[in-house]
Amino acid sequence: MGILKRFKDIMASNINALLDKAEDPEKMIDQCMRDLQEDLRSVKSETATIMAEEQRCKRQLEECDAEIAKMQTYAEKALLAGNEADAMKFLEKKNQLVQKQVPLQQAYDAAAANSAKMKQLHDKLTKDMMELNSRRDAIKAKVQVAKTQEKMNKMMGSVADSTNSMAAFDRMEAKADAMLDKANAMSELNQAGEDSVEDLASKYDAAPSADLQDELAALKAKMGLSE
Repeated sequence: MGILKRFKDIMASNINALLDKAEDPEKMIDQCMRDLQEDLRSVKSETATIMAEEQRCKRQLEECDAEIAKMQTYAEKALLAGNEADAMKFLEKKNQLVQKQVPLQQAYDAAAANSAKMKQLHDKLTKDMMELNSRRDAIKAKVQVAKTQEKMNKMMGSVADSTNSMAAFDRMEAKADAMLDKANAMSELNQAGEDSVEDLASKYDAAPSADLQDELAALKAKMGLSE
């Protein structure tokens, strides 16, 4: 009953439903198939035993039928030979065999019915196993596709993280550029102030030429500024 129920449960339902809670569907379905293969071997062994019993009952019935026919023949021969006493003995033995024949026929009929049912069950389970094997291959293919998709999703997530990192580096680089530009500007301003003082000092340090001194003296005399 356990074997039949297991096959019935699997064939009557979607095998995917049996794998919903499994951490590794491939291992789960392989284990399921191994269990069913073991069950099928048990059914096959039981079927062979019942078929052997059918053959044994058939052989006993055929032997009894043959003995009945033989006693009938001997009874007829005894009558033809004019020996009624012998004919009566053969008929008596025949009647004993006929009585034995009834339970033998019943046993054979029961064994033949059981054998037919077991062969039918065995054939159905074998067919079901072929179907389950096909479904197993299909499920395994789906699992592989799912695993590949999962890996791709993880890779895409890594790419997204990398993009975020690149954006962060871009912001830091822009900030560094701004700091450098500001530092360069301050340096330029500081340099410009120093150059102005130096230029002004050099203007007063340089001695005027003789022509300029004469021209300056003439201008001062004209303006009444000469000492």
